[in-house]
Amino acid sequence: MFVRIVKLSFQPDKIEEFLGNFDKNKESIRNFPGCRLLELYRDKTNTDVFFTYSYWDSEENLELYRNSDLFKGIWEKTKVLFNDKPMAWSVDKLATLS
Repeated sequence: MFVRIVKLSFQPDKIEEFLGNFDKNKESIRNFPGCRLLELYRDKTNTDVFFTYSYWDSEENLELYRNSDLFKGIWEKTKVLFNDKPMAWSVDKLATLS
């Protein structure tokens, strides 16, 4: 299992636009081949900051998504809303805590 974590920081007046676009596209992302999970989190103290967690069968699946028309369309609408450069981490999932 391959996990992608992305930190996104938005202009305060653009957050609703981001959330609307995320809501519109989340099921398409979740149904993309190889995607096992997509979640969105919001920082409790800095509410301009969000994190996406996505689980993929493999790094190749993530790269196929990142090169897809779906991602390109989402990214085109999202990147203009930022107030800081996004940060991303790619990690291997080792275990689930109970």
